[in-house]
Amino acid sequence: MDKKKILILGGSGFVGNAIYKELCSYFDTYGTYYSNRSFSNNKQFFRYDLEEDDIFQILEKVHPDVIISSLRGNFPAQVQAHQHLMEYLMKTHAKLYFISSANVFDAYSKFPSYEFDKTLSESVYGRLKIKIENMMLRMPKDKTAILRVPMVFGNTSPRVKEIKANLENKEPIEVFPNLIINVTNDDRLTQQIHYLINRDKTGIFHLGSTDLVHHEEFIKEIVQRMGGPHKPIFKRVFTTNEDRYLAALPKDNQLPKNLRISCQEIIDHHIPVD
Repeated sequence: MDKKKILILGGSGFVGNAIYKELCSYFDTYGTYYSNRSFSNNKQFFRYDLEEDDIFQILEKVHPDVIISSLRGNFPAQVQAHQHLMEYLMKTHAKLYFISSANVFDAYSKFPSYEFDKTLSESVYGRLKIKIENMMLRMPKDKTAILRVPMVFGNTSPRVKEIKANLENKEPIEVFPNLIINVTNDDRLTQQIHYLINRDKTGIFHLGSTDLVHHEEFIKEIVQRMGGPHKPIFKRVFTTNEDRYLAALPKDNQLPKNLRISCQEIIDHHIPVD
């Protein structure tokens, strides 16, 4: 059987690279990088400058069956690149898996959000994700999957590294006492994406924990688990007096039980212990 060809746009970033590592043993997997030169020796990686290069050149080289977009960078350039991806999807058999964000709901603070809730964002980042999602929703249903992801934690995640650095430097760690979130980690997220690709799934998926947690409580548990010589300093940031939700929960498109994850599992199994 021919291996599926997969192209990960933003394959050198934290999430993109975690996806690459998960998939590369099973599929013919390629990635793009921009500034991280350590990827230049990897024949599976192409340099791609979002603002300068035309995405078509890489698509023509790779001819992917599946494109995973985990791009970061200039927002208008991201929009244009995705417009080109839509054109490519219409001309080929390829599918697009887009890493979106719980931020597409950040204007709705009273409740958690589910797959088919209306999107509305107050942040520039959330509005960018909505714009690209809307392009995808105009495509034939079997061509695209929108993967909404909450905050990602994990051993080598930027968030955990930042907490570690703050602890070492005796700097305050920001916590949001009134923010209720769901979370995920790189291991489970990449397994879920692997499953969706294997099963040719399309549609909208919320790839976060099936339960909720207060941001402050979650960060404090991570810090406690990390241990360390210094007493942690927390800076409590109140953006509102009431509880506010930033959570994309799965409801309609549930994954199999073995691929779900809870907030506690992420702390117990995926945070480095000092």
